[in-house]
Amino acid sequence: MREYTGHVEPDGDWQDRRDGHLFVRKLAVEEMANNVYVIGCTVTGDALLVDVAARPDRLRHALEGFEPVAAVQTHGHWDHVRAWDGIRDDGGIEVWGHAGDAALFPRAVDRELSDGERLPVGDLEVEVIHVPGHTEGSLLYLVQGDERPHLFSGDTLFPGGPGNTFGSADNHRRIMDGLEAKIFGRLPDGTWVYPGHGDDTTLGAERPHLREWRERGW
Repeated sequence: MREYTGHVEPDGDWQDRRDGHLFVRKLAVEEMANNVYVIGCTVTGDALLVDVAARPDRLRHALEGFEPVAAVQTHGHWDHVRAWDGIRDDGGIEVWGHAGDAALFPRAVDRELSDGERLPVGDLEVEVIHVPGHTEGSLLYLVQGDERPHLFSGDTLFPGGPGNTFGSADNHRRIMDGLEAKIFGRLPDGTWVYPGHGDDTTLGAERPHLREWRERGW
């Protein structure tokens, strides 16, 4: 297995990593360079797909060797949902997400997820964390490896700051409040962050900039 760097090119090779029983596969698709992830249990072969962004055939290929429990959405923006029908109908994989983004989703989710839920994936447990601001129903997914926590942050947290709140001071406050209380306030610096676009980061790399982010707004 190649050394994991967290950098993938759209429609290029994916990268894999392991941390105890946790397996993570990262790939990027199409012109928005959307990251899609497989969260897998190496003991049972069960897995979650994070974001049905695009290219359903490629996403199904990325799941080969795993038994998908579901595809889970970080949020409902158009670039994160274009493979919905190909995953749900052609692949037979349920799509789960937060009710707050129902108006953005192309169709109803098979299961509504709520803050604090814990999703069993083989021997792993994936925690659902709701942090509104980028969208009303934005979710992050947290899973503990042997070495560190792993956080799949969608468009809520990137290297360099929170996701776009489109000029809304209220939504910027909400996203910062949520990140500080639910993410930075409880998770260690070594937590690995897998965003919805671009390269990975850690909470330790981003933590010194929290005040700057809050003051600059978006």
